[in-house]
Amino acid sequence: MAQSSEQTPQTGQPLDGIKVIDMGQVYLGPYCGLLFGFLGAEVIKIEGPTGDPIRFKTRAGENPAVMMLNSNKKSVTLDLHDETDRQAFLDLVADADVLIENFRPGTMERLGLGFEDVIHPLNPRLVYGSGKGYAADSECHDAPAMDFPIQAFSGLMSITGFADGPPLKSGAAITDFLTGVHLYGGILAALLERGNSGIGQKVEVAMQDVAHHALASNISSYLLNPDNFVPRAGNSQGVLEVTPYDIYPTTDGSVSIMCLTDRHWAAMARAMGAPHLATDPRYAGNIERTARRAEVDALVGAWTGTQTREQVFAALNQANVPSAPVRQISEIARDPDMVKRGMIVEQPHAGLGSVPVPASPFRFSRHARTKPSRAPNAGEHTNQVLGRKPAPTNPE
Repeated sequence: MAQSSEQTPQTGQPLDGIKVIDMGQVYLGPYCGLLFGFLGAEVIKIEGPTGDPIRFKTRAGENPAVMMLNSNKKSVTLDLHDETDRQAFLDLVADADVLIENFRPGTMERLGLGFEDVIHPLNPRLVYGSGKGYAADSECHDAPAMDFPIQAFSGLMSITGFADGPPLKSGAAITDFLTGVHLYGGILAALLERGNSGIGQKVEVAMQDVAHHALASNISSYLLNPDNFVPRAGNSQGVLEVTPYDIYPTTDGSVSIMCLTDRHWAAMARAMGAPHLATDPRYAGNIERTARRAEVDALVGAWTGTQTREQVFAALNQANVPSAPVRQISEIARDPDMVKRGMIVEQPHAGLGSVPVPASPFRFSRHARTKPSRAPNAGEHTNQVLGRKPAPTNPE
């Protein structure tokens, strides 16, 4: 009898021989690349001259998250605006199997490195994985997006916290990591398909779409009893040394706002009509702002409190500051934009009439997106799958 693979240890790792160009930033892209590294791929992390934004300094030195997200990789710094460095990057891409990026929409095209025009013609076998905050066909596709505002926009934040308190973000950067895993799976699927076709393709996954899947139990509870639905059942969260980074009141609800950098703060100060706050020594730097968190939150809240969620969202999007309205399950269960672009599909339900079922978050450039099929009844396909004959029907 042949031995099983467990009885005969294999040398190396499942993805030995796979070359990955990891252009990921912060969490989403780097985590996707990390998964490849863990399974033996050669992962080359491309960073700008000043490094990945996650390499910001803390009181203890470089952010420890860099170590957590970038082990099993090699790091190469390149200025992609420089012709020599750009050519070096293209040389790396020429024989790579995978490229990962989670830049703002249009960034690669502005660098002259778009998939259709440059990357695919250069290396037709390469699989290009792209993680974004919102899908390319979403009405919010160009909005600045990070885990915090996506948690707000997707509805995740509305279900986190205590029943008598405000919405809270998840303690973990849940949408970043969920999307990183989904992007990883999509890339692997495209690599598998390449084994048959010999041709790579572009794979896109959006944080909002992935987050929606995680709300299955909450949306189900809302659909079953919308009048008595309680969104929050209690939770706690950690405190980050970034200010402002919180939920702020508006005339019709609340918004999430995060100023990860001093540049974000300066842009927000201008949007608030208070540009002097960007140069005020009490607030100019993040360490100073964090030391006066209550003061900063009061300044921001005084501004947001006079406007609607959409007014704040529009103003900060224009200023390129990550923010989003805190939306409720009742708003996102059948999100009109997600329905319009096929990310939510109604399926018949005997008791409720229909249920809004999330569609696949994977998007391939050479394959149509799979539509969600009807969920089978328990045991519906047992005989078919196991090759059994149906039990004879007893005559009346």
